[in-house]
Amino acid sequence: MSETSDEVDFASAMSAFESKNFGYAVQSLSPFAEQGNPEAQHRLAIMFQNGLGVARNDAEAVKWMQAAAEQGHALAQHGLGFMYLEGECVEKNPSEALKWFTLAAEQGLAGSQTTLAMMYEEGNGVERDPEKAREWYARAGF
Repeated sequence: MSETSDEVDFASAMSAFESKNFGYAVQSLSPFAEQGNPEAQHRLAIMFQNGLGVARNDAEAVKWMQAAAEQGHALAQHGLGFMYLEGECVEKNPSEALKWFTLAAEQGLAGSQTTLAMMYEEGNGVERDPEKAREWYARAGF
């Protein structure tokens, strides 16, 4: 089974991101993001959020992070949760943060499980709940 030119183009775009050739990565990942590819959307979000290869743009960062998160991309769900928890690119909203961290944690993302545990342990954006904190720490492998 041979790779299609789209698969080769996507692999090339992802490679550009990994090798920190962000200017090329933005250009080459954009069409895939527009077509609904969650991995491309997540990478674009990171580049817009951090001004990598493109001017920092909070609205674009949130747009692409949310698009990928809504498709079930765990790292994007974690990223969106972080945005809401810290008020980065969006207005701080702990209940939205909790929602997105929970979705990612339920997919087994240890970083989200640990973040949820800390939120419950500290009462950060949620009612303090030591038992829930212990449960999430245990799921994260602590």
